[in-house]
Amino acid sequence: MPLLQFDTTVSATDAEKEAFTDAVTELYADEMATTTGHVAVVIREHPDANLSLGRAVDGPCCFLSADIREGRSFERRRSFALAVMGLIADTWAVPEENLKVSFTEHEGEDLMGVDRVGGEWSADEESNQA
Repeated sequence: MPLLQFDTTVSATDAEKEAFTDAVTELYADEMATTTGHVAVVIREHPDANLSLGRAVDGPCCFLSADIREGRSFERRRSFALAVMGLIADTWAVPEENLKVSFTEHEGEDLMGVDRVGGEWSADEESNQA
């Protein structure tokens, strides 16, 4: 179960958050070669003073902390990071300088829900996508 946690100074409506969550979930599945049913997304809004980035320019900030299963290539992770930063910039008008993505990789068994424990990711999943 990937856990995608967005911390942002953007103020969005519930409908905007739902649309963003749907778009991020699909983007994650496409870029990371998996299905959507286990993707978890969190959006946390903060006052401007609560987020800081040394290179930031005027405008909102948005940081993604992505907890994922280990095994994906740097190229796949970089592709997702660039795509999700593009989505954030386009959706919420966040300047590119104010975006950050951090990946933390876990063994599959470290990611679990009530009904399942994650397995190891393998490139075979790319051909088994639903």
